[in-house]
Amino acid sequence: MVLQPAATALASLLLALPVAVPAGSDAAPAPSLRAASAAGQSAALAGPPGAPPGVCPTGTGYGPPLPSTSVTATKIRGGFAFLEGPVWIADRGYLLFSDMAAPTGSEYVQPSTIRRFTPPATFDTFLGNAGSNGLALTPDGQQLVAATHDQRSVSTYRLDTLARGVVAGNYQGRAFNSPNDVAVRSDGVVYFTDPNFQRGNRPDQMSGRTSVFRVSNGQVSLVDDALRQPNGIALSPDGATLYVGAYGENKIYKYAVQPDGSTGTRSVFVNYVGGPDGGTIDCAGNVYWTSGGDGLVHVYSPTGSQLGTIRSGVSGTTNVAFGGSDRRTLFVTSGRTNDSGLYSVRLNVPGYPY
Repeated sequence: MVLQPAATALASLLLALPVAVPAGSDAAPAPSLRAASAAGQSAALAGPPGAPPGVCPTGTGYGPPLPSTSVTATKIRGGFAFLEGPVWIADRGYLLFSDMAAPTGSEYVQPSTIRRFTPPATFDTFLGNAGSNGLALTPDGQQLVAATHDQRSVSTYRLDTLARGVVAGNYQGRAFNSPNDVAVRSDGVVYFTDPNFQRGNRPDQMSGRTSVFRVSNGQVSLVDDALRQPNGIALSPDGATLYVGAYGENKIYKYAVQPDGSTGTRSVFVNYVGGPDGGTIDCAGNVYWTSGGDGLVHVYSPTGSQLGTIRSGVSGTTNVAFGGSDRRTLFVTSGRTNDSGLYSVRLNVPGYPY
């Protein structure tokens, strides 16, 4: 889903990230990453873009992803406010994640800081006042793509300068609720969820709907506005399936993805337990989804059969991301408010970094 060190070699095969803001917004767009080449567009239209070369090796037969059906992750550090949205930055060797504090002010909005973990044990602040929840990366690996509830938008942050840009500022002139999580296809198409968890006291401009959106070529399109509190979102390694956890329905849905990024009718992937939060997918297509209620990461095969669970905090498990030098370390954000922690566990199958 994201391109790390191989970005330069693949430049001619990747489309520019769609960063133009829809009509009606007064926000300034982020600068384009690169011009789309005719060859790149042709390759993208041949089939849904999958993982960039090197992320998921071809011709590899994978066995069971978990060492056993019940695995316990190790706490790296606790004591944070409320952690979310981990993403591994491979060419720099660190993990970024959001730390959301208690709501403040008349609008009752949660401040958020992006923190950094550099293995084995170094933590520092990467960006204060980020306003972020879920995090991903642009195809060239040089910018974060962040679901930012502070401005009710999807934003970019350059890793080198921390300059902020806008991917999506509104839908048909109406403010989003509070974008929560984001997934980026390897050609730059962005998918994100928009529940109302961090909307606070700001006006509802979505008429009570909580939705899933797509951004392609600078245009924001509706994927689905009939889900109750869509939360985590992830793409399969072949780029052909989009998964969304509907927290308010206790289900994980899936959508077929077309080469142009559009999606088909949703179907139920699994009926969940515990309230589905964030998720990720490994290179074999196994699905890892966190549960706020029981503190587990539930692991499913691509067909929806449960393969096992990973335990971290007692409750409040919020999100997951693969990382480490071989992408076989699963990082988990989990724990009670004001004692939220970062955990990790070694797995048998590599995966995407968010």
